[in-house]
Amino acid sequence: MGTALVYHEDMTAARLLWDDPECEIECPERLTTALERLQQRGLEQRCLRLAAREASEAELGLVHSPEYVALLQGTQALGTRELQTLSGQYDAVYFHPSTFHCARLAAGAALQLVDAVLAGAVRNGLALVRPPGHHSQRAAANGFCVFNNVAIAAKHAQRQHGLHRILIVDWDVHHGQGIQHIFEDDPSVLYFSWHRYEHGRFWPYLRESDADAVGQGPGLGFTVNLPWNQVGMGNADYVAAFLHVLLPVAFEFNPELVLVSAGFDSAIGDPEGQMQATPECFAHLTQLLQVLAGGRVCAVLEGGYHLESLSQSVCMMVQALLGDPAPPLSGPMVPHGSALESIQSVRVAQAPHWVSLQQQGVAPVLSPSPRSPEGRPSPLLLPGGPEFKAAATQDVAALSSLLDQLRLNPTPPVRTAVALTAPDAALALPSDVLCEEGSAAQEETQAWARPHEALAQDRALTALGKVLYLLDRILDGQKRSNLTSECTGDSHVDTGQKKGHMGLFTWFGSYPLRLLFTPQVSSGVAVTPASAAAATLDVAIRCGLSHGAQRLLCLAVGQLDRPPDLRDDGRNLWLNIGGKEAAALSMFHVSVPLPGTTGGFLSCVLALVLPLAYSFQPDLVLVALGPAHGLRDSQAALLAALLRGPAGGRVLALVDEESAPQLAVVLARVLHGEAAPGLGAFSMASPDDVQALMQLRGQLEPRWKMLQVASEAGGPGSG
Repeated sequence: MGTALVYHEDMTAARLLWDDPECEIECPERLTTALERLQQRGLEQRCLRLAAREASEAELGLVHSPEYVALLQGTQALGTRELQTLSGQYDAVYFHPSTFHCARLAAGAALQLVDAVLAGAVRNGLALVRPPGHHSQRAAANGFCVFNNVAIAAKHAQRQHGLHRILIVDWDVHHGQGIQHIFEDDPSVLYFSWHRYEHGRFWPYLRESDADAVGQGPGLGFTVNLPWNQVGMGNADYVAAFLHVLLPVAFEFNPELVLVSAGFDSAIGDPEGQMQATPECFAHLTQLLQVLAGGRVCAVLEGGYHLESLSQSVCMMVQALLGDPAPPLSGPMVPHGSALESIQSVRVAQAPHWVSLQQQGVAPVLSPSPRSPEGRPSPLLLPGGPEFKAAATQDVAALSSLLDQLRLNPTPPVRTAVALTAPDAALALPSDVLCEEGSAAQEETQAWARPHEALAQDRALTALGKVLYLLDRILDGQKRSNLTSECTGDSHVDTGQKKGHMGLFTWFGSYPLRLLFTPQVSSGVAVTPASAAAATLDVAIRCGLSHGAQRLLCLAVGQLDRPPDLRDDGRNLWLNIGGKEAAALSMFHVSVPLPGTTGGFLSCVLALVLPLAYSFQPDLVLVALGPAHGLRDSQAALLAALLRGPAGGRVLALVDEESAPQLAVVLARVLHGEAAPGLGAFSMASPDDVQALMQLRGQLEPRWKMLQVASEAGGPGSG
């Protein structure tokens, strides 16, 4: 089970044959540059490469009218003047004699990818295609789009594979109105789109792109539009949208397949979007989607017109599809006030249709999208406004620096390591998960153990040595990065950075040099005696903080108390799931009872745990499953999978012997990038769980800004 990359060089044949400033950005170099970057990073070589095929006329007919397909087929024989005349009949479209062939390949690539994933040949994949598709209508080209590739793939999955629930996530910066219109009355397809809207003043200028357009007839609630009413949305805004809108609804919907309309004009530097999300953000978004549908994620390229930003974002997505950790997100995780308004307007519009939103305290009352007092967006952040011009100048410099760090640095091998007490359990591990036999030096282990009577026994001391060894391996990555950079003389690597968002690319400077070092360990799982669980966790926290972690998040589940002398110095955040009551004893000491239902557990994770984690931006996450922790294996696996993101994959899970070795194997698999097991049927949270969650959010929101969009108080200036 790997990752497919579907491509065909013939899709570069179509190009603009006349002067048209609006259309010239949709060029063949969009594909060739992205493919070159994938090859330079060694990512293409790790994928299963599939040559795209042409979609048949019958397959195109799943979405498009026969007359429209025939019209496009006829363009192959037209001259330049005739092509220009025909193109002028549509909005932002150009035709070329090769357009029909290219567009059939683009649709066929999406079909091939879906077939490969649903047949079990691969786990996920990306179709690298042009022309894009999400604007295309049943009988009309639109916005560079000819055939609606993702819509055709969804229809094919329904007809040929018998799927009943398909999620389409459209993160292109333009509204995919073509997909929306095709499925707006279909409850078997959940369509989510965020897009630059600016209160209807941005292309395609449609009223039905607003938040209160939620579908029609039996499809009510299955269209989810998130309109961005200002430019400049960044990493925090995008992650908040996933945590507080998309993922709650998606888990309740429980899709069998996730299709991504992967447009990267929503990334930093793109002239169309004018947004601020950096390439690594798309690795995080991809990783968040992989907890759905058993990890069956099929991405199809849509927009993206800044070649460097596009190619780097594509690399980040493929890296996540391959199971590699996502690099930590850069910059403060504070959503914009305008983003809070938009997110809350979507939650309010969708609440009548989704229990998952109702149980987070969203009142199910429809309301229009929020507007400025004058009924139009602030002129300061519109193109040409003074703040926008100043920000744009800074963006160019930041993007240039970012892309310099990314360029030509191959992806390193990143591993998960496991220390097991039952050797037979290693047989169930993936072949490239390291089953560690190493241990910290005896003197070091004894020194750490000395204050704890529970660690005096040989079994506990041996387990602690393995924990310390794994912890050192996980925190050792940056040291190896600096050494490798100095050895290779790679001028693109900043050897002084400590947690920079490009650090993942600098662990190894070139492929041959990798063989000189021990494989990089990003995450680990260790088994500890139940009687020594609390003491082992205490040592792990102190050792992590003293060995280089600037910020450490500890998620303790079960009967585990916070070490009494752990200081609230901003370097550690303690979150206990399974406490007797919901309480925030400080902004860095939080406890919540373990919810008793699937819906309650998901709300706790999406509306509390992950917002806290992304706000805190830890260097290291410790997940401790103590005695009587109460989690099912699938719940523990989901927690571990989702917590890979905030710390760049640096997660150490501690499991007591009562739960091991089966749980240790499950955790190792998800930390290694495999899909988490499903949680089963969605069930509503209890009133007590809802009340406890709302109480905690209210206490913690002033300090942790990623929580704010989960409240009803989000508004201008709250970011």
